[in-house]
Amino acid sequence: MNSLPRLLTIQDVSCVGQCSATVALPLISACGVECAVLPSAVLSNHTAGFTAWTFHDLTGEMPAIEAEWLRQKLTFDAFYTGYVCEPQIAPILSIMEHCAAPGAVRIVDPVMADGGRLYPGFGDDFPAKMAKLCDGADWILPNLTEAAFLLGREPVLEGYGEAFVKDTIAGLHALGAKNVALTGVSFDPALLGTAVSDGASIRYDFNPRLARSSHGTGDVFASVFAGAILRGLDGLAAAALAADIVCASIEATADDHWYGVAFERTIPLLASRLAQ
Repeated sequence: MNSLPRLLTIQDVSCVGQCSATVALPLISACGVECAVLPSAVLSNHTAGFTAWTFHDLTGEMPAIEAEWLRQKLTFDAFYTGYVCEPQIAPILSIMEHCAAPGAVRIVDPVMADGGRLYPGFGDDFPAKMAKLCDGADWILPNLTEAAFLLGREPVLEGYGEAFVKDTIAGLHALGAKNVALTGVSFDPALLGTAVSDGASIRYDFNPRLARSSHGTGDVFASVFAGAILRGLDGLAAAALAADIVCASIEATADDHWYGVAFERTIPLLASRLAQ
Protein backbone atom coordinates (compact mmCIF):
# COMPACT_ATOMS: atom_id res chain seq x y z
CA MET A 1 0.00 0.00 0.00
CA ASN A 2 1.34 3.42 -0.93
CA SER A 3 2.08 5.77 1.93
CA LEU A 4 -0.08 8.85 2.37
CA PRO A 5 1.25 12.13 1.00
CA ARG A 6 2.48 14.28 3.89
CA LEU A 7 1.51 17.95 4.00
CA LEU A 8 2.87 20.47 6.48
CA THR A 9 0.54 23.32 7.34
CA ILE A 10 2.08 26.41 8.94
CA GLN A 11 -0.39 28.71 10.69
CA ASP A 12 -1.65 29.62 14.13
CA VAL A 13 -3.56 27.44 16.55
CA SER A 14 -6.59 29.26 17.92
CA CYS A 15 -7.70 26.88 20.64
CA VAL A 16 -11.35 27.92 20.29
CA GLY A 17 -12.95 29.34 17.18
CA GLN A 18 -12.89 26.87 14.26
CA CYS A 19 -10.19 28.54 12.20
CA SER A 20 -6.58 28.14 11.11
CA ALA A 21 -4.91 24.88 12.16
CA THR A 22 -7.96 23.50 14.00
CA VAL A 23 -9.75 23.57 10.64
CA ALA A 24 -6.79 22.49 8.49
CA LEU A 25 -5.88 19.36 10.45
CA PRO A 26 -9.25 17.57 10.34
CA LEU A 27 -10.19 18.62 6.81
CA ILE A 28 -6.86 17.73 5.23
CA SER A 29 -6.88 14.44 7.13
CA ALA A 30 -10.40 13.77 5.81
CA CYS A 31 -8.99 14.17 2.31
CA GLY A 32 -6.76 11.15 2.94
CA VAL A 33 -3.62 13.26 3.35
CA GLU A 34 -1.28 13.11 6.35
CA CYS A 35 -1.34 16.57 7.93
CA ALA A 36 1.60 17.74 10.01
CA VAL A 37 1.24 21.03 11.86
CA LEU A 38 3.79 23.76 12.61
CA PRO A 39 2.02 26.32 14.84
CA SER A 40 3.09 29.91 14.17
CA ALA A 41 1.40 31.01 17.41
CA VAL A 42 -1.06 29.74 20.01
CA LEU A 43 -4.11 31.82 20.92
CA SER A 44 -6.79 31.07 23.48
CA ASN A 45 -9.37 31.91 20.79
CA HIS A 46 -9.38 33.77 17.51
CA THR A 47 -9.59 37.56 17.39
CA ALA A 48 -12.78 38.08 15.38
CA GLY A 49 -15.75 38.80 17.58
CA PHE A 50 -14.21 37.78 20.89
CA THR A 51 -13.48 40.63 23.30
CA ALA A 52 -10.08 39.34 24.49
CA TRP A 53 -7.55 36.59 23.87
CA THR A 54 -4.14 35.31 24.86
CA PHE A 55 -1.31 35.11 22.32
CA HIS A 56 1.98 33.21 22.42
CA ASP A 57 4.37 33.74 19.49
CA LEU A 58 6.24 30.62 18.34
CA THR A 59 8.49 32.22 15.72
CA GLY A 60 11.57 31.48 17.82
CA GLU A 61 10.82 27.74 17.75
CA MET A 62 10.85 27.44 13.97
CA PRO A 63 14.64 27.21 13.37
CA ALA A 64 15.04 24.57 16.08
CA ILE A 65 12.15 22.54 14.68
CA GLU A 66 13.66 22.72 11.21
CA ALA A 67 17.02 21.58 12.57
CA GLU A 68 15.42 18.59 14.25
CA TRP A 69 13.53 17.63 11.10
CA LEU A 70 16.76 17.84 9.11
CA ARG A 71 18.53 15.67 11.70
CA GLN A 72 15.79 13.06 11.37
CA LYS A 73 15.66 13.46 7.56
CA LEU A 74 11.94 14.25 7.66
CA THR A 75 10.48 15.69 4.47
CA PHE A 76 7.09 16.90 3.25
CA ASP A 77 5.28 16.41 -0.05
CA ALA A 78 3.48 19.72 0.30
CA PHE A 79 3.40 22.92 2.33
CA TYR A 80 0.32 25.02 3.03
CA THR A 81 0.65 28.34 4.83
CA GLY A 82 -2.14 30.37 6.39
CA TYR A 83 -2.05 33.25 8.87
CA VAL A 84 1.60 34.12 9.55
CA CYS A 85 3.45 37.32 10.44
CA GLU A 86 6.46 39.04 8.86
CA PRO A 87 9.26 37.58 11.07
CA GLN A 88 8.04 34.08 10.19
CA ILE A 89 8.38 34.40 6.42
CA ALA A 90 12.15 33.81 6.30
CA PRO A 91 12.10 30.67 8.51
CA ILE A 92 9.11 29.34 6.55
CA LEU A 93 10.97 29.77 3.28
CA SER A 94 13.94 27.95 4.80
CA ILE A 95 11.75 25.02 5.86
CA MET A 96 10.15 24.88 2.42
CA GLU A 97 13.60 24.74 0.83
CA HIS A 98 15.34 22.29 3.14
CA CYS A 99 12.52 19.95 4.20
CA ALA A 100 10.89 19.41 0.82
CA ALA A 101 10.51 16.00 -0.76
CA PRO A 102 11.22 15.92 -4.51
CA GLY A 103 8.47 17.81 -6.34
CA ALA A 104 6.95 19.20 -3.15
CA VAL A 105 3.97 21.52 -3.71
CA ARG A 106 3.80 24.98 -2.11
CA ILE A 107 0.32 26.36 -1.41
CA VAL A 108 0.13 29.86 0.06
CA ASP A 109 -3.05 31.39 1.41
CA PRO A 110 -1.89 35.00 1.95
CA VAL A 111 -4.17 35.62 4.92
CA MET A 112 -3.92 39.31 5.75
CA ALA A 113 -6.99 41.24 4.58
CA ASP A 114 -10.64 41.22 3.56
CA GLY A 115 -13.39 43.70 2.81
CA GLY A 116 -10.93 46.28 1.49
CA ARG A 117 -8.81 46.43 4.67
CA LEU A 118 -5.76 44.80 6.18
CA TYR A 119 -6.38 42.81 9.32
CA PRO A 120 -5.42 44.53 12.59
CA GLY A 121 -1.76 44.11 13.41
CA PHE A 122 -0.50 44.21 9.83
CA GLY A 123 1.29 47.37 8.68
CA ASP A 124 1.09 48.85 5.20
CA ASP A 125 4.44 47.25 4.36
CA PHE A 126 3.31 43.71 5.16
CA PRO A 127 1.84 42.82 1.73
CA ALA A 128 5.28 43.29 0.15
CA LYS A 129 6.67 40.83 2.70
CA MET A 130 3.88 38.35 1.99
CA ALA A 131 4.68 38.64 -1.72
CA LYS A 132 8.02 36.98 -0.98
CA LEU A 133 6.16 33.91 0.22
CA CYS A 134 4.04 33.93 -2.94
CA ASP A 135 7.10 34.06 -5.21
CA GLY A 136 7.65 30.52 -6.48
CA ALA A 137 4.47 29.12 -4.90
CA ASP A 138 2.70 26.44 -6.91
CA TRP A 139 -0.65 27.87 -5.79
CA ILE A 140 -1.71 31.10 -4.12
CA LEU A 141 -5.25 31.62 -2.85
CA PRO A 142 -5.85 35.35 -2.29
CA ASN A 143 -9.21 37.02 -2.02
CA LEU A 144 -9.78 40.22 -4.00
CA THR A 145 -8.56 42.46 -1.17
CA GLU A 146 -5.40 40.44 -0.60
CA ALA A 147 -4.68 40.35 -4.33
CA ALA A 148 -4.94 44.14 -4.53
CA PHE A 149 -2.58 44.67 -1.60
CA LEU A 150 -0.08 42.15 -2.98
CA LEU A 151 -0.02 44.22 -6.17
CA GLY A 152 0.18 47.57 -4.38
CA ARG A 153 -3.27 48.61 -5.62
CA GLU A 154 -6.44 49.92 -4.05
CA PRO A 155 -8.99 47.12 -3.58
CA VAL A 156 -11.90 46.96 -6.02
CA LEU A 157 -14.67 44.75 -4.70
CA GLU A 158 -17.56 45.42 -7.07
CA GLY A 159 -18.39 46.82 -10.49
CA TYR A 160 -15.56 45.01 -12.28
CA GLY A 161 -15.58 42.60 -15.21
CA GLU A 162 -13.52 39.77 -16.61
CA ALA A 163 -10.85 42.16 -17.93
CA PHE A 164 -10.19 43.32 -14.35
CA VAL A 165 -9.88 39.76 -13.11
CA LYS A 166 -7.54 38.88 -15.97
CA ASP A 167 -5.33 41.88 -15.21
CA THR A 168 -5.27 41.08 -11.48
CA ILE A 169 -4.32 37.47 -12.08
CA ALA A 170 -1.62 38.47 -14.56
CA GLY A 171 -0.12 40.68 -11.84
CA LEU A 172 -0.17 37.79 -9.36
CA HIS A 173 1.63 35.54 -11.82
CA ALA A 174 4.19 38.31 -12.30
CA LEU A 175 4.93 38.07 -8.57
CA GLY A 176 6.12 34.52 -9.21
CA ALA A 177 3.00 32.47 -8.46
CA LYS A 178 2.73 29.49 -10.81
CA ASN A 179 -1.02 29.02 -10.37
CA VAL A 180 -3.67 31.32 -8.88
CA ALA A 181 -7.07 30.68 -7.32
CA LEU A 182 -8.59 34.15 -6.82
CA THR A 183 -11.53 33.91 -4.43
CA GLY A 184 -14.54 36.15 -3.88
CA VAL A 185 -15.03 36.81 -7.60
CA SER A 186 -18.51 37.87 -8.69
CA PHE A 187 -19.98 39.17 -11.94
CA ASP A 188 -23.56 38.60 -10.76
CA PRO A 189 -24.88 39.63 -7.31
CA ALA A 190 -26.49 36.21 -6.95
CA LEU A 191 -23.25 34.29 -7.52
CA LEU A 192 -19.86 34.12 -5.81
CA GLY A 193 -16.88 32.12 -6.93
CA THR A 194 -13.25 31.54 -7.79
CA ALA A 195 -11.14 32.36 -10.82
CA VAL A 196 -8.53 29.63 -11.38
CA SER A 197 -5.50 30.32 -13.56
CA ASP A 198 -2.51 28.28 -14.68
CA GLY A 199 -0.97 31.28 -16.45
CA ALA A 200 -2.36 30.27 -19.83
CA SER A 201 -6.11 30.33 -19.22
CA ILE A 202 -8.64 31.35 -16.58
CA ARG A 203 -11.56 29.15 -15.59
CA TYR A 204 -14.36 29.98 -13.18
CA ASP A 205 -16.42 28.16 -10.58
CA PHE A 206 -19.50 29.81 -9.05
CA ASN A 207 -21.97 28.96 -6.29
CA PRO A 208 -25.15 30.77 -5.23
CA ARG A 209 -24.23 33.61 -2.88
CA LEU A 210 -25.38 32.83 0.65
CA ALA A 211 -26.82 35.57 2.83
CA ARG A 212 -24.75 34.58 5.84
CA SER A 213 -21.08 35.48 6.26
CA SER A 214 -19.12 33.42 8.78
CA HIS A 215 -15.65 33.38 10.33
CA GLY A 216 -13.29 30.63 9.20
CA THR A 217 -14.75 29.98 5.76
CA GLY A 218 -11.51 31.03 4.07
CA ASP A 219 -9.64 28.44 6.15
CA VAL A 220 -12.18 25.77 5.20
CA PHE A 221 -11.77 26.64 1.52
CA ALA A 222 -7.97 26.66 1.60
CA SER A 223 -7.73 23.45 3.62
CA VAL A 224 -10.04 21.47 1.36
CA PHE A 225 -8.33 22.94 -1.69
CA ALA A 226 -4.91 21.86 -0.42
CA GLY A 227 -6.11 18.36 0.43
CA ALA A 228 -7.82 17.98 -2.94
CA ILE A 229 -4.70 19.07 -4.83
CA LEU A 230 -2.69 16.44 -2.95
CA ARG A 231 -5.33 13.88 -3.93
CA GLY A 232 -4.72 14.67 -7.59
CA LEU A 233 -7.60 17.00 -8.45
CA ASP A 234 -6.84 19.82 -10.82
CA GLY A 235 -7.17 23.42 -9.69
CA LEU A 236 -10.72 24.01 -10.88
CA ALA A 237 -12.02 20.74 -9.44
CA ALA A 238 -10.26 21.45 -6.13
CA ALA A 239 -11.73 24.97 -5.99
CA ALA A 240 -15.22 23.67 -6.82
CA LEU A 241 -15.04 21.01 -4.10
CA ALA A 242 -13.70 23.51 -1.56
CA ALA A 243 -16.48 25.99 -2.35
CA ASP A 244 -19.14 23.29 -2.05
CA ILE A 245 -17.82 22.29 1.38
CA VAL A 246 -17.79 25.95 2.48
CA CYS A 247 -21.42 26.40 1.40
CA ALA A 248 -22.49 23.14 3.04
CA SER A 249 -20.68 24.13 6.25
CA ILE A 250 -22.44 27.49 6.38
CA GLU A 251 -25.82 25.86 5.79
CA ALA A 252 -25.09 23.30 8.54
CA THR A 253 -24.30 26.00 11.12
CA ALA A 254 -26.88 27.08 13.67
CA ASP A 255 -27.87 30.76 13.68
CA ASP A 256 -26.46 31.32 17.17
CA HIS A 257 -23.10 29.73 16.33
CA TRP A 258 -21.37 33.03 15.55
CA TYR A 259 -17.65 32.30 15.87
CA GLY A 260 -17.18 29.79 13.03
CA VAL A 261 -18.87 27.25 10.81
CA ALA A 262 -19.85 23.67 11.60
CA PHE A 263 -17.47 22.16 9.04
CA GLU A 264 -17.37 18.97 11.12
CA ARG A 265 -20.84 18.10 9.81
CA THR A 266 -19.57 18.19 6.22
CA ILE A 267 -16.63 15.80 6.66
CA PRO A 268 -18.68 12.78 5.46
CA LEU A 269 -19.66 14.78 2.35
CA LEU A 270 -16.03 15.68 1.70
CA ALA A 271 -14.87 12.09 2.06
CA SER A 272 -17.64 10.79 -0.20
CA ARG A 273 -16.92 13.37 -2.91
CA LEU A 274 -13.24 12.41 -2.95
CA ALA A 275 -14.15 8.71 -3.08
CA GLN A 276 -16.15 9.16 -6.29
